[in-house]
Amino acid sequence: MRLPFAASTRSSVGLEWELMLADRGTGDLAPRAPEILEELEERTALERFTVTGELLTNTVEVTSGVGHTVAEAVDDIADAIGALREETEPRGVELLCAGSHPFAQWYDQQVTDKTRYHTLIERTQWWGRNMMIWGIHVHIGVDDVEKVVPIVNALTVFLPHLQALSASSPFWAGERTGYASNRALVFQQLPTAGLPWQLETWGDFEDYLDDMVRTGVMADASEVRWDIRPAPKWGTVEIRACDGMSTLPELAAVAALAQTLVEHFSRLIDDGKPLPGIPAWYARENKWRAARYGLDAHVIVDREGTQRPVVEHLRETMEELADVALELHCAKEFASLETILATGGSSARQIAVAEAADGDLREVVQHLIGEFRGGPTLREHLAALRV
Repeated sequence: MRLPFAASTRSSVGLEWELMLADRGTGDLAPRAPEILEELEERTALERFTVTGELLTNTVEVTSGVGHTVAEAVDDIADAIGALREETEPRGVELLCAGSHPFAQWYDQQVTDKTRYHTLIERTQWWGRNMMIWGIHVHIGVDDVEKVVPIVNALTVFLPHLQALSASSPFWAGERTGYASNRALVFQQLPTAGLPWQLETWGDFEDYLDDMVRTGVMADASEVRWDIRPAPKWGTVEIRACDGMSTLPELAAVAALAQTLVEHFSRLIDDGKPLPGIPAWYARENKWRAARYGLDAHVIVDREGTQRPVVEHLRETMEELADVALELHCAKEFASLETILATGGSSARQIAVAEAADGDLREVVQHLIGEFRGGPTLREHLAALRV
């Protein structure tokens, strides 16, 4: 199978952000996407951003246009949220994001009425119906198809860093799971999801797709649901490993890390230098550790099996790549990764609110709604709970 890889601007950025719709009074998920999207479709048709539906009717996805910088893509996302709020506010619907909703139940949710979604549920059954998960997708442009597979492999070394930074699903159906990212382990139950196969060339990827299509596993490349995958239609590498970010600045920070890493690896290839890599068994262990412990994880960072605290290794990486971030005009967003490290990320913040509220997960939802709006801070929310 010959698979064209579209032309794209090197290290350009595209963002996709899956958002929950929640009832303002109860905090529970609200199946209001179809009516909201119907109102938005014509009004936003000429915008750079898009607002679309997803598997469940409690979800909308906002997508940027192609940004030359992280800031440009983030501005598109902000515009999309502004347009979305014009429809959600009068309906009593709130927006929030995390890898999972703290207390919603899968059997209460409605599947969007599209053939592709009904086909997915028919095939995957219980696991498919349990896909109450929200994430982000970060696309970074790659200027040469022969770079794509090596960059995917190198990014796999940093998959636990990205997953730990975004971990935001410590609760599932009303229970504390003990995992910082329960979403990461739920999502990999779908066919073709999970870690990318460690291939060597674009031809290997074409052979993989040929096998999958010929045997009826998938219809086309869009059904490759790897944590990091080539996106031939857009000419990008797409990072899909992350839980849904709870705030727009955090989304921008992770996007800056993704853009900077891809550009760094592209330069190494241009200079004929080796890219980082680890065996598949280390990558699998790293994914589990990041899902379990989030930013408290110790991860394996090289082929020799060296283990490092993920926060420590991330800070070293940030120092190494700071000049690249500056050249890409995302230094501000890149530096704000430190804010995530300082707060422990969304997972830790949600747990702190739950503990302060004696386990009342409705307070966690209100915390997420407030964060998505830009305030109050965790400290302010905890202080209010103690009053």
